[in-house]
Amino acid sequence: MATTIRNIKSVLPTLDRILVQRFKPQEKTASGLYLPSSSTSSPLPEATVIATGPGIRDSKTGDNVPNSVKAGDRVLLPGWGGSSIKVGEDEFFLFRDSEILAKIQE
Repeated sequence: MATTIRNIKSVLPTLDRILVQRFKPQEKTASGLYLPSSSTSSPLPEATVIATGPGIRDSKTGDNVPNSVKAGDRVLLPGWGGSSIKVGEDEFFLFRDSEILAKIQE
């Protein structure tokens, strides 16, 4: 039986998982010229964090280790991996906190 997700806000990541939405590269310039796909691909995909899980428990102390990012952060992702979730026409991904390459500070 397939589950249909109607709203991404209903997806709550567990443990150290991070829900992100990748940035879509611009396909047109401000003047309306279409850009070739070779110029719109970035070496490392950027994404916005939508939601995070509570973190994981330290196996030695039992303390909660929170995730290193929070909702709204911009991050760099590896070019592979993550679990894809489709909601309508939008695509989201679940990554583990340890798979996030960097947080982008503005």
